[in-house]
Amino acid sequence: MGMPIQSGAWAEDAPNRDYGVSSETTGDLTRDRSQIARQRAHPRGLLNLLYREYRRYRAAGARNAFSVVAFTQGFWASAVFRVSHWTLAHCRARGLRTVVNAICILFQKFIEIITGICIPGRCNIGPGLYIGHFGGIFIDSEARIGENCNLAQGVTIGKGGRGELHGVPVLGDRVHIGANAVILGKIMIGNDAVIGPGAVLMNSVPACGVALGNPARVVGTSGSFDFVHYDGMENDPARRIALENLHGNAGIPAGGQAGTSAPRRSAGISALQET
Repeated sequence: MGMPIQSGAWAEDAPNRDYGVSSETTGDLTRDRSQIARQRAHPRGLLNLLYREYRRYRAAGARNAFSVVAFTQGFWASAVFRVSHWTLAHCRARGLRTVVNAICILFQKFIEIITGICIPGRCNIGPGLYIGHFGGIFIDSEARIGENCNLAQGVTIGKGGRGELHGVPVLGDRVHIGANAVILGKIMIGNDAVIGPGAVLMNSVPACGVALGNPARVVGTSGSFDFVHYDGMENDPARRIALENLHGNAGIPAGGQAGTSAPRRSAGISALQET
């Protein structure tokens, strides 16, 4: 079990081709927000979130439930985050909330010590987070991440930028982030994007974009379809739409710096910003 490592090129090499994604791919790629709200309010909402997290590891190759629960540090960190986030969201009494918040912080610090993964309870992360390897992972408390995203070891998602560009990243759905990637600033990562290993990214990336290097540049639009695996992905309407529009054109030149052409916001990103 573990995050897949792909050798060779991460994107097709076509220097004379303009990379991008059709504006059609920026349609509604997320579930109905009212449905999400109902699920979060439901008493079993927390169990559903934990189960979806667990199923990501099984889809990635875990042999059984015991191997996920007992030996997967990424799942431990996700579970503590889910419990903390859900508890803080449902605890209304001021005095009790202070006590609960202190307990959540203690559990978070314990997880940081034993796994090297920092996911504060205030983060806004969609269901299905998959952490392939543990160690050196930091997510800012204000970060927003979509559904079914992948994180490898050494990933940093934090504050950066100056002036109006100062802030934290917003990631869409099904985004794959490679080992030791650093994502900083008030930027947007489109649905199905890939941030390669060791990338230092401070500019937005369009849907299905592949960003590599330091500073990171968009080198293709092959997307994350070979890296992100989850139950029912073949029949996921959002994923199917993205695949159908994979060869669209939005004017991002090959080798151009990420963010040189402002991509349209995907529904997944807009929904995260408004929650």
